[in-house]
Amino acid sequence: MSHPVAPTNLNKLKNFQFNKVINEDPLTHSLTLLGTFPSPDDVQDRVTAIVRVEKTALDARTAKHLFAADGLVRRVALEESTDIYTWLFGWLGEERESDIKINVVCPATEVHVRKYTRQNIVMVRETPDLYGSIVKPYITAFPKSRTQWVENILLGLSEQDKILFSSSDFVILPDMKWDRRTISSLYLVALVQDRGIRSLRDLRKQHIPLLKAIKSKGERVVEEKWALGKGAVRMYIHYQPSYYHFHVHIVNANQVGMIGMAVGQAHLLDDVISLLEIESENGPATFERMVLTYGLGDQHGLFEAMQAASA
Repeated sequence: MSHPVAPTNLNKLKNFQFNKVINEDPLTHSLTLLGTFPSPDDVQDRVTAIVRVEKTALDARTAKHLFAADGLVRRVALEESTDIYTWLFGWLGEERESDIKINVVCPATEVHVRKYTRQNIVMVRETPDLYGSIVKPYITAFPKSRTQWVENILLGLSEQDKILFSSSDFVILPDMKWDRRTISSLYLVALVQDRGIRSLRDLRKQHIPLLKAIKSKGERVVEEKWALGKGAVRMYIHYQPSYYHFHVHIVNANQVGMIGMAVGQAHLLDDVISLLEIESENGPATFERMVLTYGLGDQHGLFEAMQAASA
């Protein structure tokens, strides 16, 4: 269910009109571009788009070809297109492994542009009161369209060929950031079916069986499919997350340097389960009472309100 303006092949990608670079990350070898694509209804109209171009992980089997002459992108292969998100692999020449991964968000809203723009991070302390007065209303008002791609997966409308595990409680599939080939950079995500869990703050003792099942099935999937033994993956939950539909990240434990693993954003699944296990049966919930400290970018929708509250 691609969006009508989604650039699902190279000819459509060539219609991208570059505006500016909004981020560059030498760690991930990526550039994030802001620009437009022509509207499918009227080519004179332009639709805002974000295009993130990332070098794929190097494959040791291609080592003898590393110093071959490079060129412009000659070919692309569509990986997936669901709602406003499209992922492709690109080649800088023929007869070689794919060189780059291309992620496209189109149409892109101002919220998307702010999210993908390079940001200065400030550490903030979110008390239960600040959560109730600022953060919870922000989450409640979060547009459903921002998680339509999640709904498409859970309702069986997209990416079904990528599902690695599915139950009435959650599904596990490759994350959009993974190339689905390089095991050292393995990155999966578990999406829960319970729409009532928006973030870490919503977790209660009653959710322990769900979290333990995600841990167990995640370990089983990576062992059966990639022969990765117990302890080979790191599972964690983001707060603040990039989208407010509860999910768990499942990443190769040998990955280092990823921004999403940083202290102040990633909470290990095992630690979350342990905190819920010592939670009182009748008293206030653990994550309802905790003060959570995390990094917040200056382009985030919560930034100004949280900064003002902390002043």
